[in-house]
Amino acid sequence: MNPAPNLFLIGPMGAGKTTIGRRVAEHLSLPFHDLDHVIEEHTGATIPLIFEVEGEAGFRRRERACLADMVALDGIVLATGGGAVLDAGNRALLAARGFVVYLETTVEQQLARLARDRKRPLLAAPDRRERLEAMALVRNPLYREIADLRLVASSEHVPQVTVELLHELERIWRRTDTTAAA
Repeated sequence: MNPAPNLFLIGPMGAGKTTIGRRVAEHLSLPFHDLDHVIEEHTGATIPLIFEVEGEAGFRRRERACLADMVALDGIVLATGGGAVLDAGNRALLAARGFVVYLETTVEQQLARLARDRKRPLLAAPDRRERLEAMALVRNPLYREIADLRLVASSEHVPQVTVELLHELERIWRRTDTTAAA
């Protein structure tokens, strides 16, 4: 029923990509991967340590290499990091190798979800709201550029968002199957 080789979840930090991705992968009986975890496993270092030692540019190089490895696989659900779309090559890979779902959320929702999170290097700023708004200004158009499906993930209820996503995928993939059979 899935015409795409992979399902990729993109969106800002705190959108629920990892949580929703795990649930969707389980429902579809597909392996789930979180790109940040893949990077940590591959390098043997945490994301904050990579940022501390190599800076954001070093992290993005590692992210690009790990993403290229992951999109070469077939039949996976992958949650990307929020900034993966900053690289044009990453956007091209994601668009070419799978079905891309943009989980949209508001800055307010991000602030609520990330209130206790002190491990994200890009949020180590005096004004988190200002930082998130600045990132959204740059990244949201890039998410929209490659999204096959946009889904508002502002709900507090992850199970509800997961069900909505599964229903949308079923509807889209059923339509694709019908079109291909015609």
